[in-house]
Amino acid sequence: MAGAPILFDRRLLEQHRARAERMAIAGSDFLLTHAVADLVERLATVNRRFEHGADIGSLSPALAAALAEAGQGGAVERIPLRESEALPLAAGSLDLAVSVLQLQWVNDLPGLFAQIRRALRPDGLFLATLAGGDTLNELRTVLTIAESDIRGGAAPRVAPFADIRDIGALLQRAGFALPVTDSDRLTVRYDSIFHLMRDLRAMGATNALTARDPRPLTRTILARAAALYAERFADADGRIRATFELIALSGWAPHESQQKPLKPGSAKLRLADAIEAARKDAEAKETKDRRDE
Repeated sequence: MAGAPILFDRRLLEQHRARAERMAIAGSDFLLTHAVADLVERLATVNRRFEHGADIGSLSPALAAALAEAGQGGAVERIPLRESEALPLAAGSLDLAVSVLQLQWVNDLPGLFAQIRRALRPDGLFLATLAGGDTLNELRTVLTIAESDIRGGAAPRVAPFADIRDIGALLQRAGFALPVTDSDRLTVRYDSIFHLMRDLRAMGATNALTARDPRPLTRTILARAAALYAERFADADGRIRATFELIALSGWAPHESQQKPLKPGSAKLRLADAIEAARKDAEAKETKDRRDE
């Protein structure tokens, strides 16, 4: 991880997760439940049995349990993400690596992708879901404005999550073949900003940025943020909206059996010729239509 910026305080993140486990608010794991179901569904489209898998970073057994129930592979080992972010995985030891809602907290995501790629055997599969850039954009906006109004400046309170295009580029950079990324936006409605923040605490997803302001948000700032949220991001019934963008990614360890893209210049028909042929076809059809009138 040499040279990678340290965006997240992983020790503080672990404290937040321990607090979340103690809170155990029913239903606050809705994002995890959604992400697990989606990943299992995507894996089911792959006509393949995986014998050696690893769940990267998950504190919950939900994903490993769901994969076991699906019956598409052998045991899935849960691999924790420590402060160093080094994975205890031997090269070529896996044929499946999965992760849900953990990679957004990684400081060196390119390095982690490279580790996962190294741990996969040829034709091994990497599937993951992480929070994307639009996640909690409403909360980020109102907290920034409220703190700026009252303190004359604002510290980062919501993490800067990755953009989907960046994730695709990182998969390619790490050497994955056939990389695919897509995003799903969930809109969740709450009675107030305080109900949203309670759920975030119960998820262990509160501010763990190293650049955070050590001063807590005051009641005045929170009241101002609540008013702004209700003013800008509420529906007609008064309930506020919170966006969660989930980026799903997949990539394969290269293997000779996989499809290969055409080499530049190997196409049988030039693009210009194809465009000209399409233009002539359109003109001929237009002439025929006029004659038929």
